Amino acid sequence: MDTPLRIDPAAALAEINRFQHKLAAGLRHLPGMGEPEYANTPRELVYAEDKLKVWHFTGTRPTARTPVLIVYALVNTVWMTDLQADRSLVRNLLEQGEDVYLIDWGYPDGADRWLTLDDYLNGYLDRCVDAVRHRHGLDAINLLGICQGGAFSLCYTAMHPDKVKNLITMVTPVDFHTPDNMLSHWVQQLDVDRFVDVMGNIPAALMNWVYLTLKPLRLNQQKYVGLVEILDNPAELENFLRMERWIFDSPDQAGEAFRQFIKDFYQGNKLVRHDLEIGGRPVDLGLIQQPVLNIYAQQDHLVPPDASRALGKHIGTQDYTEIAFKGGHIGIYVSGRAQREVPPAIHRWLRARD
Repeated sequence: MDTPLRIDPAAALAEINRFQHKLAAGLRHLPGMGEPEYANTPRELVYAEDKLKVWHFTGTRPTARTPVLIVYALVNTVWMTDLQADRSLVRNLLEQGEDVYLIDWGYPDGADRWLTLDDYLNGYLDRCVDAVRHRHGLDAINLLGICQGGAFSLCYTAMHPDKVKNLITMVTPVDFHTPDNMLSHWVQQLDVDRFVDVMGNIPAALMNWVYLTLKPLRLNQQKYVGLVEILDNPAELENFLRMERWIFDSPDQAGEAFRQFIKDFYQGNKLVRHDLEIGGRPVDLGLIQQPVLNIYAQQDHLVPPDASRALGKHIGTQDYTEIAFKGGHIGIYVSGRAQREVPPAIHRWLRARD
């Protein structure tokens, strides 16, 4: 009887042998591997407050006259920007001649339960910007905001326009109610007040579970099946473990700031409705007159392209540039293609306005 399932015994045996070989190689390599390090591009600490640190990357002689301060999201560690030597946004910006600073938000604990968005933006971020401005004797510096950090950078620039010279946003949500925004759909009916009142700070493990279940098959099964293919390659295995370290080494979220961000941005979509206030200050994207470069990823499942492209319809500046790159939310920082294309594009754009 004909059957659609045809198995070649010799080929099946060869596949089993290959699988066993790779498992055996993994058993040899894994016990001797320590925790993978991030790229650790040389850096110096230039400002610290509470759990926050501002790092200045060193080892090169910058040609840019205006430094760039990277503002990362609160929901992951900042080291996606400097993951490994050959996949480092920071290192590639340095090689282009940029003078790069980075805010490391640290790991909130119970003492940070009541930190608000006002504390983060008009407090911490403002003082970080001042620290970099004063080091260089400048009235204004460049901001590069990533994901949630991009939304923060937009809000900050609208509230403190005199301190920002050029603004770059990467995979940044602006319109939080686009039809393909899975995270937004999830939280529309969430009772955020009860959630935060019960939880206090939001555990990192819970946040990671949410992100992983957006693509459950790909992120919880396929990638570990694919792990078998690299068990006999120590370099690739180390890269895989480094990414796993970054994914699961996430900070908790300060409860009050989380409450405000979900209610005002995801549920209220106030950033594009022009009725957002932070610390009693109005936040109007139409007031941003600085040059703006908006970079988004075409296959981004966390920040859909339409959510980022909406910025062009609400920003006030006449100097607005939009660039799309092939890849996903993380791939835009760690893929080989992105490393060849994204930092040079940022540098060219900044150089034309330096």
